[in-house]
Amino acid sequence: MHVAEDMPPDLGEDRTLLLVDDDESFLRRLEKAMAKRGFSVETAGSVAGGTAIATARPPAYAVVDLRLEDGNGLDVVETLREKRPDCRVVVLTGYGAIATAVAAVKIGATDYLSKPADATDIVNALLSRQEEMPPPPENPMSADRVRWEHIQRVYELCDRNVSETARRLNMHRRTLQRILAKRSPR
Repeated sequence: MHVAEDMPPDLGEDRTLLLVDDDESFLRRLEKAMAKRGFSVETAGSVAGGTAIATARPPAYAVVDLRLEDGNGLDVVETLREKRPDCRVVVLTGYGAIATAVAAVKIGATDYLSKPADATDIVNALLSRQEEMPPPPENPMSADRVRWEHIQRVYELCDRNVSETARRLNMHRRTLQRILAKRSPR
């Protein structure tokens, strides 16, 4: 029996995979790529859709976008953890921040990747074992990025309450809202 090069080695018996992302074109591309790699893929474009699938048919694997139009992808991760504690979950986001990565891992995500992540990166994250350490970053964060990360961390610690975060950072609430609405600096 010939095995394709991009077929992951140890998927196991249960190859069910839930993909949750509100970017329709990205979702379709990722669905095709993961199906080629041997996964049995189900997709959802919202927190509500992802939660419904996670409740009805909890998968062995999941890839969940952090920011969805109807809420936060971490809600889907929490449902997956309740319904199937052994589910391996990777959280994806275009707004990568250390604070949200920590929050995702604390509630049970296996890994956290910033977009654009390709199918190979996602499969490696889904199948990696906790003992493996990632290589150190080649380009350390800029000072602007470190500041942004700190703001995101405090925001998460305040349960995403803008007023409380602004108070703790000694910052005007509107200024904080503008910072939170922007993409992260490089």
